[in-house]
Amino acid sequence: MKATRPRTLETSDVWLTPKYIIDDIGPFDLDPCTEKVRPWPTADSHFTLIDDGLVQDWFGFVWCNPPYGSQTQHWLKKMAEHNNGVALVFARTETKMFFESVWPKAQAIFFIQSRIKFCFPDGRQARENCGAPSVLVAYGKEAVRRLENSQLLGKLIYIK
Repeated sequence: MKATRPRTLETSDVWLTPKYIIDDIGPFDLDPCTEKVRPWPTADSHFTLIDDGLVQDWFGFVWCNPPYGSQTQHWLKKMAEHNNGVALVFARTETKMFFESVWPKAQAIFFIQSRIKFCFPDGRQARENCGAPSVLVAYGKEAVRRLENSQLLGKLIYIK
């Protein structure tokens, strides 16, 4: 039997992108999957859960830190179709999702050095890191350019 931890103020299903990442590779025109309450804007325009960004028309240069888990694949598929922006996902490079929406569609991947400490809706950084390595996936030439000029620590790998 798997033990479960009780929910507390320090546990959440909402994990926001740290501001330093947005500041480094932004600005963005659209964040199609953000929270209604957020401590800083991630883009000029935002779609929240209520807006259902998966059914909306995306525009401009997009920032996509999708819901993780089984939904991530749907967001990466739409991001690949839009082909103009950056997605932040776990580095699950062997998964079906990567083989469908990253390896054949993206232009580059930036492997972030060390694990990210995501933020709570009030802007506080989590005490612990996310527990897995993360990557920034570049879709389109502008995304590649921004990752090439990034001050983030890590390694940029060109795909195409």
